[in-house]
Amino acid sequence: MRLKRFPALLLAFACTGALAQQGSFPLWPNGAPGAEQRRGEPETVKDGVYFSNVHNPSLTVLRADPRHANGAAVIVVPGGGHRMLVFQNEGVAAAKNLNRAGVTAFVLKYRLARDGDSGYTIEGDGAADLRRAVRWVRTHAAEYGVDPARVGVMGFSAGGELVSLVADNPEPPGFVARDAVDRASARPDFQVLVYPGPLGVPAKAVKGAPPAFLVAGSRDTCCMPPTIALYQQLVAAGVSAELHLYADTDHAFNVGQRGERISLQHWPDRLSDWLADGGWLVPRGGRAPEGVPAP
Repeated sequence: MRLKRFPALLLAFACTGALAQQGSFPLWPNGAPGAEQRRGEPETVKDGVYFSNVHNPSLTVLRADPRHANGAAVIVVPGGGHRMLVFQNEGVAAAKNLNRAGVTAFVLKYRLARDGDSGYTIEGDGAADLRRAVRWVRTHAAEYGVDPARVGVMGFSAGGELVSLVADNPEPPGFVARDAVDRASARPDFQVLVYPGPLGVPAKAVKGAPPAFLVAGSRDTCCMPPTIALYQQLVAAGVSAELHLYADTDHAFNVGQRGERISLQHWPDRLSDWLADGGWLVPRGGRAPEGVPAP
């Protein structure tokens, strides 16, 4: 994404009192492995919010207000059926909710396996982009005032599938580190799955998986069953997990801006509660990372 083309979008999501420091950065300096020759192709944008034709995976950074930033970081992974990215409602809007809790957010643009004849795969390329994103944030933690030991991932729908593939399933064999970023850990410290799709469930590496927050609608025939199944797997494996199912609710309720149910409008508050209860919003040792004022 070339941010200079979307000034209205940036202004619409400015922090109250101060513009959040933000920017978009490629995950690989010379292009993603296997997609180097296509990294210069322009992304397709529909209605200014839906992105496709992604060949140069990137992170868009939205920093928490330094007055209450606590050093936690979350990589937000929008959904879109692996055909497009719902970049605003399941990306930027989610990031702004996290900012209000003092969390610095990184919205991921990943390669889309079902976008025409892209040639990408979900398990290979999409999941690899998220692993690289976790490594990238850890490697650049000091630059953004975040704690490399408090890096979480939050995925919606198709993005939730990527979260499960990375957090609850083993990394495919044969990975070779190409640079310093690749040598960092790709395992997130906590995971948030919002009506995740079925790919990756049953999970194959739940023992020792990071703590999980899961949320879905009770009428979501696609994604409510895998949400429950993954929750049951995690609990059976001794992983700390919290599940919220909302009555009379279908798919794609985003961060509460769709529909009129009061409970849905407040589900991000339940996430904030869970983050606080888990200690993710508290700097380790009572001290904030460099560049972040202590509370």
